Amino acid sequence: MNATEPDRRNRARGGFGRDPTGRVDRPAADPPEDDAEWNRRVRNETETQRLDRNWASLLQELRVAQTGVQLLTGFLLILPFQERFDELSEVEQGIYLATVFCSIAATVLLVAPVGQHRILFHRRRIRTLVSATHLFALWGLVFLGLTLTGVVALIVGLVVDPTVGMIAAAVTVGAFGFFWLLLPWLLRRLP
Repeated sequence: MNATEPDRRNRARGGFGRDPTGRVDRPAADPPEDDAEWNRRVRNETETQRLDRNWASLLQELRVAQTGVQLLTGFLLILPFQERFDELSEVEQGIYLATVFCSIAATVLLVAPVGQHRILFHRRRIRTLVSATHLFALWGLVFLGLTLTGVVALIVGLVVDPTVGMIAAAVTVGAFGFFWLLLPWLLRRLP
């Protein structure tokens, strides 16, 4: 096995390759044009192959999020039909409604790529589809985070105390902010 064979196998698995000088070649986080150039150079990937890979990756991510958000939305939609729902204060009902609207927004955004794909299928619009799906997935996750924050505020507020519910909601927002925004941003900046 020659010295470049491990690099070829590593690149085939989506890892980093080495440039001609032997230095580890890392993808640029920004701008996207640099990322496309890196994919061409290191992965020997055409633009169409890159778009197909990105589409498959987005679909996998959406499958995970869609199931959870749909179950959560269904759960939230049946709550007003429960006996004790009338016992919620006006503030709790407001939190509930905001949570339902965020959940529906998350569902719409995370399922929208399916409808888009049906409409754009066989029209050679994969670049449009990947770009739009990327944005819908990001915004869908924002609304999913807001939904989960509202659920935490409601449940902890009802089980323990409304003040503790708001504290739990603030901690939840902090956790989402760290794990979904700050940590990926920090990891993106690493060499």
